[in-house]
Amino acid sequence: MARFILRRLALLPPLLLGVSLFLFVLTHLVPADPAKLIAGEHAGPDQVAAVRKAFGLDRPLSEQYAVYLGRLAHGDLGTSMRTNSAVLDDLRTYFPATLELTGAAMLATVAIGVPLGMVGAIGRGGLSDLLAQFASLGGLSFPIFVFGLLMQLIFFRWLEWLPLAGRLATGDSPPAHITGLYVVDSLLTGNAATLQSSLIHLALPAFTLALASLAPTARMTRSTMLEILTQDFVRTAWAKGLAPIRVYLRHGLRNAFIPVITILGLQVSALLGGVFIVELIFAWPGLGLYSVEGILALDYSAIMGTALLLTAVYVVINLAVDVTYAVLDPRIRY
Repeated sequence: MARFILRRLALLPPLLLGVSLFLFVLTHLVPADPAKLIAGEHAGPDQVAAVRKAFGLDRPLSEQYAVYLGRLAHGDLGTSMRTNSAVLDDLRTYFPATLELTGAAMLATVAIGVPLGMVGAIGRGGLSDLLAQFASLGGLSFPIFVFGLLMQLIFFRWLEWLPLAGRLATGDSPPAHITGLYVVDSLLTGNAATLQSSLIHLALPAFTLALASLAPTARMTRSTMLEILTQDFVRTAWAKGLAPIRVYLRHGLRNAFIPVITILGLQVSALLGGVFIVELIFAWPGLGLYSVEGILALDYSAIMGTALLLTAVYVVINLAVDVTYAVLDPRIRY
């Protein structure tokens, strides 16, 4: 297992190198001058030239990329042209918010999608199965931005149950910084008021982000459970007189969970892609909002730094999925 993990991690540097080269070429193909955007529309030629020189944009592209790789090898992701601060510091600031949002969305995906699939499999062909399939497929019918706006309209405008945007209410102070995750930090510091506020603000964006992942998770759970429940060992469990809850959970869901884990790993990419839209809709101060603003400003360092971080996160999560296979099924060896 240790050798397998090391082999997978050894693939990360060349993957990041390929991503950095692709993004570097792609961003520099855009027919616009970031120096003019940074300097402002009323800046003169001398001011634009000064900005271009300050950020090394006056050098040949090959030299710019070589300098970037040299800095990257030392853990330096460059300086943001928009915020004028180190990209690494910006990522430390914005990444916890995105991690909290995607983590909550993944929990919602598992907590809602898996039970929906189980209900559909157990009541196959019945009313519960039809309702479960209708609920899961309904998630695919709504574009994520439409669903987000609809949730704001219902729960903020009409019902006035949940806030419109942000991580905390206006005037509330963040909890003492430990992890950067407001829910976790509030728990660790015993700040009940901030915990309640952060959970309330997290509810709508997390559920909106989870929407696209619910249907694949529910459908995979249902189809796999249907196959498992027809196996001989499940019939034996019924013959022994085991309680239904034990048969469905211990013998059914546990054996059906490996394909579900696979689909959950694939949904990480969907969540990381959807987080850009969700953070814009709900003004969530995370990497999605940071990178979109960087794209609009042609902030090369911010764009590449965000992409490299998300690539590394995706690789590590898929590695964790593979390790989980061996934990759930001891027959799997690497």
